[in-house]
Amino acid sequence: MRKLLFFVVLCLLPFATAMAQSDKTIVTGSIQSDVLIPSEINADMPEHFLTNTYANLRVNYRHLEGGIRFEYLDHPMPGFEPTFKGYGVSNIYLKLNYDKWDLTAGTFYEQFGSGFVLRTYEERSLGIDNSLLGARLCLRPYKGISLKMLSGIQRAYWEFNSNSVVSGADAEFDIGEWVKGMADNGTHLTIGGSWVNKYEKDETIYHDATHIYNFPKFVNAWDARIRLQTHGFSLLGEYARKGIDPNVKTEVPYLYRTGDVAMLSASYSRTGLSILLQAKRSDNMFFRSSRSDTRQYPLFLNHLPPFTMDHTYSLPALYPYATDPNGEWAFQGEIGYKFKKGTALGGKYGTSLKVHASYVRAIDVEQVGGAGTEGYKSKFFKFGDDTYYRDINVQFEKKFSKTFKLNLMYINLYYNMPAIEKHGDIVRANIFIGEGKFQLSRKTTLRAELQYLSTRDDKGDWAFGLLELSLAPHWMFTVSDQWNCGTTKEHYYQGSVTFNYNAHRLQVGYGRTSDGFNCTGGVCRYVPETKGLTLSYNYNF
Repeated sequence: MRKLLFFVVLCLLPFATAMAQSDKTIVTGSIQSDVLIPSEINADMPEHFLTNTYANLRVNYRHLEGGIRFEYLDHPMPGFEPTFKGYGVSNIYLKLNYDKWDLTAGTFYEQFGSGFVLRTYEERSLGIDNSLLGARLCLRPYKGISLKMLSGIQRAYWEFNSNSVVSGADAEFDIGEWVKGMADNGTHLTIGGSWVNKYEKDETIYHDATHIYNFPKFVNAWDARIRLQTHGFSLLGEYARKGIDPNVKTEVPYLYRTGDVAMLSASYSRTGLSILLQAKRSDNMFFRSSRSDTRQYPLFLNHLPPFTMDHTYSLPALYPYATDPNGEWAFQGEIGYKFKKGTALGGKYGTSLKVHASYVRAIDVEQVGGAGTEGYKSKFFKFGDDTYYRDINVQFEKKFSKTFKLNLMYINLYYNMPAIEKHGDIVRANIFIGEGKFQLSRKTTLRAELQYLSTRDDKGDWAFGLLELSLAPHWMFTVSDQWNCGTTKEHYYQGSVTFNYNAHRLQVGYGRTSDGFNCTGGVCRYVPETKGLTLSYNYNF
């Protein structure tokens, strides 16, 4: 009956607009459903029908806003943990909104600063939804001042962690709003600070046969940041610190040491030129609302943004980097330049060139004990022995005519698989990518990709090819093949048809995918090899 009720609600959602829309009431929502029908049943795909389906409904009436989300995950897609299974109402909230304040009760997402001490968010491709159930008050008492206060318990799949309460406050001040000369000059100076407290009930966990851990019931974390923006230049400095917080997920479980993270980011942009430089050092920044939960994704309170390129092309995405909360030094730099039209290098339509580099290394570690102790000492400016990841890439983009555009990319990659994935060997690879887009007519576009990954490590060389034909505004046809021409000689082929009509998008495909990691924002989920029919439907109203 519950499944039947859910699907009835799902079918009725598209008609909600016609029934509820008025000059005072605005109803919006969305439906997303991804389906896999495997060609064979195995441990990774134990059923004939797998789906992750979501339906959101939001209603705005004057100063009130309410929202509800239904999820059907009773037969989850491959790679999601068993506790991901379930269906029903996962999120619900009511928000009262005025000019200078708003109050939210129910489930909500929040981020303080860069997320070093608090970031709750949803990322469906990874199975992450660590929303808080409670209350949040946001105040804007004067121009340039923003204050937030919140308290709640955290979602862990289909449960909420009632053994822990998370509370916090955040303040941000835009000095440029108060100083007339700064505002008139286009200069903004923002200062911010955050505090987060985690209360967690005591529990009995044995260190050995005769001793139990004495856990702190309260763990405090704070963050301070300053940002300067003026005339295309931006500088951000941020530092966060976390109190002693023994946790089973650290590399050595239940360490009694503090954690911290420091970041410096500078960027500059003007017409045709962009520059980015970033550095970050983190140490023991696991921050979770449960000290003893061993599941991979739920109950994280914070987020450490990655300083590596989030590759969208298939072959470089075979070796993505996942941020290590245990500790790392990370550096990133990028410079982009667009040669003007009519110059020797710019040609008739202009030419874009971008160079990017990422480097991630271990922090210094001097072991002084094991579980139940501080664990190790670390000198701030000293590197550790291991290089985790290095990526140097060059991207060239040029439009040769009204109907043809070319994108070329070269990537030199170093991937420390033993450190990142805890198995295998270090991978050194050179990756070559070519993408061409042909405008065959006003409504017809053909896009082609050729990629090649060259390496003597792991599974050896890979090749990838793709053709995509777009018939605007409704149709798209795609075929691709990812071939391991190194050791396995396996082909991973895909074919799909996509249909768009107004707010509806339907994609039907068939193919085989290789196993590997799906990563977003430095967080990764292992996805097993799949083969079968795929369906994807999206609707926004």
